[in-house]
Amino acid sequence: MTNRPAGPTPEPSVPLEGSERPPAPGLTARGLADPEQRIEVTVVLRRKAPLPERPEGHLTREALAEGHGASDDDVRLATETFTRLGAEVIEADAASRRLRLAGTVGGLSSIFGTSLETVTSEGSHGQEVEHRHRTGSLSIPAALDGVVTAVLGLDNRPQARAQFRAIPLAGASTSYTPTDLGKIYKFPANTDGTGQTVAILELGGGFGQADLDAYFKGLGLATPTVTAVGVDGAANQPGQDPHGADGEVLLDIEVVGALAPRSSVLVYFAPNTDAGFLDALAQASHATPAPAAISISWGQSEDAWTAQARNAFDQALADAAALGVTVTAAAGDRGSTDGVGDGHDHADFPASSPHALACGGTRLEADPATGAITAETVWNDSPTTSATGGGYSDVFPVPTWQASVAAPAAHRKPKPTPGPKPHGRGVPDVSAVADPQTGYRVRVDGADMVIGGTSAVAPLWAALVARLAQATGKRFGLIQPMLYAQGTGFRDITVGNNGTYHAGPGWDACTGLGSPDGTALLKAVTTTTAP
Repeated sequence: MTNRPAGPTPEPSVPLEGSERPPAPGLTARGLADPEQRIEVTVVLRRKAPLPERPEGHLTREALAEGHGASDDDVRLATETFTRLGAEVIEADAASRRLRLAGTVGGLSSIFGTSLETVTSEGSHGQEVEHRHRTGSLSIPAALDGVVTAVLGLDNRPQARAQFRAIPLAGASTSYTPTDLGKIYKFPANTDGTGQTVAILELGGGFGQADLDAYFKGLGLATPTVTAVGVDGAANQPGQDPHGADGEVLLDIEVVGALAPRSSVLVYFAPNTDAGFLDALAQASHATPAPAAISISWGQSEDAWTAQARNAFDQALADAAALGVTVTAAAGDRGSTDGVGDGHDHADFPASSPHALACGGTRLEADPATGAITAETVWNDSPTTSATGGGYSDVFPVPTWQASVAAPAAHRKPKPTPGPKPHGRGVPDVSAVADPQTGYRVRVDGADMVIGGTSAVAPLWAALVARLAQATGKRFGLIQPMLYAQGTGFRDITVGNNGTYHAGPGWDACTGLGSPDGTALLKAVTTTTAP
């Protein structure tokens, strides 16, 4: 018999459901990651009790933590277990159910049963990006079976892309300032966002104060209060690239700042990873004071997320809604396929979450002087590269508030695969102008340009929600039940398609309920409560 040297007893482990990860697109392997490199990851714990589907009223952060956060016992057990195994718990937040762990690549890989490589792959906008990479499933210590629901950030590949399209100012056939659109879409009079906070999530890029000062001076407005907040080591870092992430950042700020100029604007900069995206959402929604709205212009096809990450993000969106925060999310800019290229239709996430207000895109012909709309149709310059996202989720069922409208047969073509397939949550809920040919006049890195994409629609709707909150003195959280129940306050878009799906009377999978009539919406939300 061979004598084996004594060593530590291996920690029993169990598979982590939903952690399976395929190879990154455009992968080029470079070798194993440095086992001594220090990294950080985010661990998500289970709720002590489920959130009600339709809560009565909104919760404080303290009430959310007490009733639906992580239990003290779970936080203690997870902290003790990970510490015993050599990880450092650098942050623990019971309300958002997150632990932030630090450790070496070797140590954390061992704890979670994986191997990390250093690779290059295709980034969010086609560029080559170097990052850590894993494939297959993770495992967790058996003591935490059922307690830990997600482990994010070991693989730090880019998780999302910005949903915008930029063109030179002279290249647009028609363009509008955000204040023009406030008039065209009849944003409520005598509102400007006073007393409200709007948060914006960004996964790259940055802004310079000189751009903001010049832009708002040109609109005849005072520069709004804009504060950058760093998440997981990220920061406001303008890259001097107006066609890169800076374009997204400045577009979002300038749309919100022009349409809700007296609101406070907080811009959360996070790494473009599943962990960074989740941590930014949690930090923004749990802030004090809580924002009236959070604008998200970044996303990716549902199937480009691990199930654990998608579920954790959806639950964080549910937390935001419970706290009274309305989250607006761009529906995507690559038509009904979301640019996947596999011959099937795909919905973009997080817009496909039933806890996000999904924002689709239109082409708009209007007179800025009078606010009169000549024509508004579905945005579709190219059904695979420049068109509004929209369709049906493959992972989220139809929410109760959408059940009567989510699948009008006249608006939907059959799938190319045989056999019926139950449809899921319909995307988008609402829309506004997104075609860059009739886009938004903005200033980015010293250059005046026109930007379109559904990434412009998310901040437009976030600003509108802030003005509705100001006018009514109340927070909306999950506003969709009220919008669908009332069915008024929209300009119905009935012409055009995004590839598979066609617009028609009522809700459709191109432009949702339609583009806003802010004055009518204010009347609707003032006089009606959701069923």
